[in-house]
Amino acid sequence: MDALRRIMALIWKELLAILKDPRSRFTVFGPPLLQTLIFGYAATYDLNRVSYAVYDQDRSSASRQFLGELDGSGTFRRVATLHDQSRIRTFIDDKHALLVIQIGPDFERRLLSGQPVDVQVIADGRNSNTAGTALNYVAAVAERFNEAWSRTHGGQPPPVQAVSRSWFNPNIETRWFMIPGLIGMLTLVQMVILTAMSVAREREQGTFDQLLVTPFRPSEIMVGKSVPSILIGLIQTTLVLCVALFWFKIPFQGSFWTLYLGVLVFLIAAVGVGLMISSVAATMQQALLGSFLTIMPFALLSGLSTPIANMPREVQVITLANPLRYAISIVHRVFLEGAPLRDIVSDLWPLTFIAVVTLSVAVWMFRHRLS
Repeated sequence: MDALRRIMALIWKELLAILKDPRSRFTVFGPPLLQTLIFGYAATYDLNRVSYAVYDQDRSSASRQFLGELDGSGTFRRVATLHDQSRIRTFIDDKHALLVIQIGPDFERRLLSGQPVDVQVIADGRNSNTAGTALNYVAAVAERFNEAWSRTHGGQPPPVQAVSRSWFNPNIETRWFMIPGLIGMLTLVQMVILTAMSVAREREQGTFDQLLVTPFRPSEIMVGKSVPSILIGLIQTTLVLCVALFWFKIPFQGSFWTLYLGVLVFLIAAVGVGLMISSVAATMQQALLGSFLTIMPFALLSGLSTPIANMPREVQVITLANPLRYAISIVHRVFLEGAPLRDIVSDLWPLTFIAVVTLSVAVWMFRHRLS
């Protein structure tokens, strides 16, 4: 009972140290909201307006019909109609257009004779993701044009037609994938930094030595430093979740209890990483630098920006030790798929193992530093 009272007193002290200062309160709760809104609008692989130029050598009704499919799609925006092939390079080099559509002089004649026709699409490949997405859009428009041409000119329809259907994200919106993943990403950043700097702040202010001469045991100090960060992490998770549900209207399919269970285990693992950093950092500057050196690899190897399956096999093995990988998987599966607890056990037990290891190592490093 005495140990519990001491821990509760230390937790209250930590919460006051974090929340008493208005600037600290904004630092804790402001950035997650701002970053969620920024990522929701800016971090997207979807293209809404593709600027393109046209070099139409045929100028026939068929070529105008094809270009009409592009202009009427709502995605493509024609910025110029070229009359000289040499201007194609200028439009691509100066970034006036992402694509240049070049239609040959025999476009309509070959269509009427039933021969295959090539339409050259020149893309600005300096941004490979954007260019690849735009080329896929052009391919979809070309497929619709082929179907319409076959219907109106009595041609044979394609023998096989692929009818696509996307589960869990019907419109393939990047926002539906990105914002739930921010629950793990943003809480990791805040938890590691908060926990790493808590002990460093005590050392710089000279209060850490005073804490050591109190009846607190090292394990009690660790618990008192961990619980406030976990509570703040749960509040931040709730803020990001509310933005996703009520601002961006992303449907939540799963159970809140399952989601918060996975997030809680992840927060414990993240706090363990932060305590490991704090046990070796002598100043707040060292703690901050160590936090960023840790957060960046976790973010790059989490699977949020690039699929883990596309990484080299050696790197995929390294990601098995990344708690953010499992957290993002749990959040996505519960949020979009509606996965119950039994379906996320494969992600939950490695995350629990990482949490136990990081906390155990942090306690050992903490005691070793005090000895």
